[in-house]
Amino acid sequence: MDIRQVDLNLLVAFHAMSEHRSVTRAAESIGLSQPAMSAAVARLRLLFNDALFVKTGAGMQPTPRAAELEGAVRRVIDTVKAEILPAPDFDPLRDSKLFTLVTPDIAEVHFLPKILACFAQEAPHCDLRTLSMPRQAAAEALETGAAQLAIGYLPDLQKAGFFLQKLFRNDYVCIVRGKHPAIGERLTLKTYLAASHAVVSPDGREHLLDQFLQRRGLKRRVLVGLSHFMSLLPIIETSDLVATVPRDLANACARHADIRIVDPPFKAPVVEVHQFWHRRFHKDAANIWLRGRVHKLFGA
Repeated sequence: MDIRQVDLNLLVAFHAMSEHRSVTRAAESIGLSQPAMSAAVARLRLLFNDALFVKTGAGMQPTPRAAELEGAVRRVIDTVKAEILPAPDFDPLRDSKLFTLVTPDIAEVHFLPKILACFAQEAPHCDLRTLSMPRQAAAEALETGAAQLAIGYLPDLQKAGFFLQKLFRNDYVCIVRGKHPAIGERLTLKTYLAASHAVVSPDGREHLLDQFLQRRGLKRRVLVGLSHFMSLLPIIETSDLVATVPRDLANACARHADIRIVDPPFKAPVVEVHQFWHRRFHKDAANIWLRGRVHKLFGA
C-alpha cells in the first residue's frame, strides 16, 4: 500500500467506528453526516481490501482485520493529538534548553549578569551562550534558529522577516582615567578635539558617533582603533586617551577601574537598544519566554 493513498481523516473515521460500532453514532462523534460517514467506511474498505465492519444483531462488528488495526490506528490518533497538533509548551522550571544570544561584548557586560541570575531562579536546567558575529551572520543565525535573540544596537536587522522590541535608550558619554592631566569634571570641544582617542568599531563597521561627527565637520585624532569594547578598560585606565562610549559600558568600566565619566561637549546621538527575533520563531514557546524575561529585566 502506498502511504500517499492514506487520508488521515479515514483513520479518524476508522477510530470512531471502532469505538461506537454504529455509523450513526460514529458520525455524530466526529461531526460528520451519516452519508459522509458511510462514504468514509466505503473508502476504508477499498483501502484495506476488507469489509472491516459488518452489520450484525449486536451492531457493526469488526472483522479480524479491523480488530488487528484498532490498536495501531488508536496509537496514530493519540500521537497526532499529543505531539503534532498542540503547540509545544515550555516549562522553564523543568525543561532543559540551550539559549543562544547574538550580542556584542558591550552587551554581554550589561545583560548577562541579570539574565544568568534570572536563569538560576526560573530556568535552572537551561544554559546560555553568546555569539558576536558580523551583521549578515547574525541574520542567518536568527533565521536558522542557531540563535534565539539578538540584542543591541543592530540596525541591519530592522528589515522584513524580523521582529524587534525596544528595550531602552542609551546616550553617549566620555571616559578617561581617574587622574587624567588635561580633563577634569568638564570637557570642552577644543579639548575633546585636541585629545587622542580610542575608538571601537565592531566588525569593522563605522559607528553611529563617527557618522554624527562627520556630518558636523568635527575631526578627532584616533590613536587606536579596536574591534572589542572590553579592550577599552585597560587602555583607558593606563593612558591619557579618551573614549566616547554608550553610558552602560561607561558605568561598567567605572565599576571595575579608576575611570571617570565625563559628559561630551556636544549633544550626542541616542542609541536605541532592541531585541530581535525571526518570524519563524515568533510563536515558539521557549522564544516567547526568553524575550519576555529580557524585556522584563531591561525594558524601559
